[in-house]
Amino acid sequence: MFALKSGQIARKEVAGSTVSRAAKAWGGLVLPRWLRKPARVLGRLAGGDVTVPRYAATTMTAVFLSATGVYGAILGGHGPAIVQAVVTMGGFAGEDVRMAGNRETGEIDVLPELGLDGWKSVSGFDADAARERISKMPWVTEASVRKIYPNVIEVEIAEKKPMAIWQHGRQLSLIDGAGRIIVPFNHQRYATLPVFIGAGANERAAEFMSRVARTPQLSARVKAYIRVADRRWDLRLENGVTIRLPEHGEDAAIAEIARLDGEQGILSRDVAAVDMRLEDRVVVKLTPEAATRREAALTEQAKKSGKPGKKI
Repeated sequence: MFALKSGQIARKEVAGSTVSRAAKAWGGLVLPRWLRKPARVLGRLAGGDVTVPRYAATTMTAVFLSATGVYGAILGGHGPAIVQAVVTMGGFAGEDVRMAGNRETGEIDVLPELGLDGWKSVSGFDADAARERISKMPWVTEASVRKIYPNVIEVEIAEKKPMAIWQHGRQLSLIDGAGRIIVPFNHQRYATLPVFIGAGANERAAEFMSRVARTPQLSARVKAYIRVADRRWDLRLENGVTIRLPEHGEDAAIAEIARLDGEQGILSRDVAAVDMRLEDRVVVKLTPEAATRREAALTEQAKKSGKPGKKI
C-alpha cells in the first residue's frame, strides 16, 4: 500500500512539474488537456531534448511537394491519369493481345483499333469502345473483346462469308449472301466464286442462284449470272454458251433448256447462244465457225441437188 501511494505521489509530482513547465513555457497559461501533449512535444523540440533524424527536413519537403502536386493534379482533372500511370508501373499494362476467329482480318489491322500504346493498363482499357471499332472493320460481322487480368486483352472475331463476285462497271467486289459489298475483289482464292454482272444483280444474287440450283445439271456449268437492264437474266456457261432467259417464267425456261440438253446435248454443240425469250420456240445462235460450216454444207448439198444454196 505504501509503495502504491508513493507511486501515485511520484506521478502527481511529475505531472505537476510538467504542467508547471508548460505553464511557464506558455507565459503562465494553463492549456486544455488535449493540447498539453502537443505542447510538451513542441517544448522538447524548442529545448533541444528531441534529436531530429538526419534528412528529416528534406523528406518532409519532398512529401509536401508530392502532396501538393497530387492535389493540384486532382483539381486539374488528371487524377485518372495518375492512377493509370501507377497501375501501369505495377505491371498491369495491356501487353498481351490474343485473337481468335480472324482469317481475312489481320492482327496488324486490329491492334490500332484497340488503342493500346504499351502504357495503357487493362483496368483503364475500354473493351466496349474497342469492340464497336472492330465491328466496323470490312470483314467483321461480330466481335467480342475481353479483359483478362493482369495484362491480357482477348479478341474474338466472326467474319463475313463471301458468296459471289459482283461486277458493276469496271469494279469487282466480293459480296455476302445479302448482296452487300465486303471488300474489292483482289483475293485470288475466291476466284472460283460465281460472278454476278450488272446493276441490281447483287441484290437478287442469292435468291436467283438458289432457283438455278434446283437444276443441278445446269447450275454446275454456270460461270456468270448477267442481269440485263435490271429486268431479266442471262446465264453464261463455262464453255461460253449464253442462255437468254425471259423476263417472266425463268423457272420453266431453265427446266426446258435442261430437258433439251439432256435429250439433244444442245449446250455442248457449237452454239453461241440459246434464246428462251419466246414462248413458242427456242432460237439457237451458232458460233461464227459453226455458221460458216453450216453454210458450206448447205451450199454443197444444193449443188448436188441442182438447187441454189439457201443462205442463213
